[in-house]
Amino acid sequence: MQEQPKLCAAIAPCSVLLLRRRVQWRLERPTLILQMCSTPMSSSPDGLVSILKRRRASLDGLPPEGPDAAKQNSKRKVRFSEPEDGMEPGKPELRTEVEIIVADVSQADSLAIMCQQGLVVLNCVGPYRFYGEPVVKACIENGAHCVDICGEPQFLERMQLEYHSRAMDSGVYVIGSCGFDSIPADMGILYTKNQFKGTLTAVESFLTIHTGPEGGCAHDGTWQSAIYGFADSGSLRKLRKKFGHQPLPVVGATVKKRGSLFFSKEIDQYAIPFMGSDPSVVRRSQRFLYEGHQELPVQYSAYVGVGGVWSLIKMFCGGLLFWFLGKFGLGRKLLITFPEFFSFGVFTKAGPSRKQMEGTSFSLTFFGEGYAEGLDPSQGRPNARICTQIHGAEPGYVATPVAMVQAAITVLNEPQFLPIKGGVYSPGAAFARTTLIDRLNRHGLVFSVKRF
Repeated sequence: MQEQPKLCAAIAPCSVLLLRRRVQWRLERPTLILQMCSTPMSSSPDGLVSILKRRRASLDGLPPEGPDAAKQNSKRKVRFSEPEDGMEPGKPELRTEVEIIVADVSQADSLAIMCQQGLVVLNCVGPYRFYGEPVVKACIENGAHCVDICGEPQFLERMQLEYHSRAMDSGVYVIGSCGFDSIPADMGILYTKNQFKGTLTAVESFLTIHTGPEGGCAHDGTWQSAIYGFADSGSLRKLRKKFGHQPLPVVGATVKKRGSLFFSKEIDQYAIPFMGSDPSVVRRSQRFLYEGHQELPVQYSAYVGVGGVWSLIKMFCGGLLFWFLGKFGLGRKLLITFPEFFSFGVFTKAGPSRKQMEGTSFSLTFFGEGYAEGLDPSQGRPNARICTQIHGAEPGYVATPVAMVQAAITVLNEPQFLPIKGGVYSPGAAFARTTLIDRLNRHGLVFSVKRF
């Protein structure tokens, strides 16, 4: 029997046990591949490997083999048991029939073995600036596609600069930012453009996070990536000069940038420019579609709502501390060691509780303008508008796994709609011709038109 496609998951040690475990898609004997990264704060790689190898696992709810298998309930439940003798006390044991293969980013041979046993590696190991490149290199050298959830522009753009040609030669797709950073923004622009009746020339997006009675927070992995990115921002500017890109043409009227802080009538709260990777990822996609498919680029500005006056005060104090401490080594160490204190509870080492996740959701609203059908975008002011929205569950632990897994499944099932030769791509560049938006809609990331 022909071997079935495999999704492989590369997962950080802190995420192995539960929330970022990746299940397989349409496998007779699923294979889950875990890639371990060694960090200065963790024990030795050997210690991590030996702990994982001693974990037995079984997955409840698997339908039995035989003609009646299809009638069984296919819902799978992960269960935990007490550790065996010799295992670290207090650590739950993951029981699953999914095979576990251990790899370490510091051991190229182990990464090669991992990549040789799968078609798509889902790389969740971050910060990517420290642990991401060995995975990309191993995937390209061993013929496995790579999907990640990176929100670090420097890593994403450096991988494109250094590995795009090699990935094309190998026929391997390396697609970054396939989580909350930046599937909603990148695919949302494409969705808005497809729904617009005419020529869409500019879009502003506003992100709002909604929390329940328990409040909400995010894991400090994102916080760490932001710290390192801020400290090394000069390198990103130098990196971008190496591409030698000419500025994208401005179609239609130039959109005026908003201030660093303003009250947004669109979302009825204060807003600031979005500091994540969305603008840079969207810009890469627009460049690819313009240069490769002669599609007119869309101007894009991203903003995030920060709430009312009290939220504004906390944000200002936290931002001032971040800016000051992020400039020197000891300050960065303090920021990394005490994320909850310096972020006023926005980022924590434990991440959100289950109740917080259940009560949290996001909305990403797009306000687009352009020219109605038959009108020349070079003449006059835009005369048509559209508002679209993406709504989803908690971004980090719910929406991100959905987006990443659906992106990986799209790579497996729709290779004929991907860019022809492989390479390093943003989501919008890779998935513009695929059914990824439909897949996301069916799994809780809902795209809709609010008004024309």
